[in-house]
Amino acid sequence: MFSNLGATIQSVAAAWLMTELTDSNQLIALVQASAMLPIMLFGMIAGAIADNFDRRRVMLAAQVGMLVTSSALALLTYLGLVGPFLLLAFTLSVGAGTALNAPAWQSSVRLTVPARELPQAIALNAMSFNTARSVGPAIGGLLISVWDISLAFAINALSYSALIIVLLWWKPEIRKVERRPIFPAIAVGLRYCMTTIPIRNLLVRGTFMGFCVAAYQALLPAITEGRLGGSELDFGILLAIFGVGSIVAVPFIAKARRRLELEGVLLASAIMYVIAMVAVAQVNVFIYALPAAFLAGVGWVVFLTTLNTAMQLRAPDEILGRCMSIYQASTFGGLALGAWAWGALADLANLAFALQSAAVLLIGGSLILKRFVPVPRHGEGIIRNW
Repeated sequence: MFSNLGATIQSVAAAWLMTELTDSNQLIALVQASAMLPIMLFGMIAGAIADNFDRRRVMLAAQVGMLVTSSALALLTYLGLVGPFLLLAFTLSVGAGTALNAPAWQSSVRLTVPARELPQAIALNAMSFNTARSVGPAIGGLLISVWDISLAFAINALSYSALIIVLLWWKPEIRKVERRPIFPAIAVGLRYCMTTIPIRNLLVRGTFMGFCVAAYQALLPAITEGRLGGSELDFGILLAIFGVGSIVAVPFIAKARRRLELEGVLLASAIMYVIAMVAVAQVNVFIYALPAAFLAGVGWVVFLTTLNTAMQLRAPDEILGRCMSIYQASTFGGLALGAWAWGALADLANLAFALQSAAVLLIGGSLILKRFVPVPRHGEGIIRNW
């Protein structure tokens, strides 16, 4: 949670710094895209690494790399040497560390809890992230307003040390690893995911939803600074409310999944995002944007937790890292491409048009995909031998 807190503080600082460095909506949106793009480009390689090597050591290497990168960003920002493209380079570097860390982290959940508790453990991971997300943005906005953006980056660098200490202390049972060459190992994971219909459909739905919902988070800094006339603290508060919505939703996801099944839950998430994006596109007063931020937070955690759980329950343990990395590459690749596309559309037209277009595509596409690319029904495709 401490590491997640640092990451959310840095994301606020990087997004707001870009609004100070440029007026381009596309460059502002690319801050989010640059954080997600490495997961799409390198995620599958990271998944093969997670399956081929000690996952604890993989996570340690990723955390140390991100600590060094964030420390350098803090120093250069303090010296006033960071421009728009250097900032994007640093967020890309941190994103590469996240890409390396994520499959090993996701695959390690099974090492810590019994199988029957896996869905709750995944939800608890999401709650940890979203608890940090509810507090971190407000802290980040406050730090920027009373001190300097470089302090936010420095605190993020410090936060990696907490997870590094935990990973050094944790001694899980050593897995028996049958190492394979990286690219043939990736091919095995890809073949499984592409030929297993329930998993393939989950990947398609995750990519599509990621592309559409990216509009809200990618354009929020520009909306806050421009349309709402807000400050960095206002931006932090909007993200904090987003995080609160994510926390509030977590205890109800399992019950909703039993009642509505995966298809109903994903459609409900899409509807929440549509309402949030249309509302933010219309309002001009900061306080009116708060309910939309809360609703978007609920939709976000419902969407991600539902797909994550569905993937984990349907992937064999021996290729779990690769399956999770393919899922993350597709979903976060959609987020990265969506952030770039909606930012470009906002520059061509305006922010409101981009958000409304994303909302129309999300609801229309969700209804079409529900018919032609259905997600698995209850019990369909679940792996029971682990």
